Amino acid sequence: MTVYLVQHVHQLDDGSEDVKLIGVYSSLATANAAVARLKLQPGFTENQAGFHIDPYEVDQDNWREGFSTEP
Repeated sequence: MTVYLVQHVHQLDDGSEDVKLIGVYSSLATANAAVARLKLQPGFTENQAGFHIDPYEVDQDNWREGFSTEP
């Protein structure tokens, strides 16, 4: 089963990112509807390009590699 993760990302004045997890939706259509609703809300109106919709398979590892943190 595929679900759709909706996030909003925008750059802060200090160069860092502010990431908001909006929700997880059962179809691309409902994910797009959520984005359409939120684009009308304060903050999102000024940063409409920050929305991202990503498909994920349920019950699967989506990050299979390790990681390292760079200073």
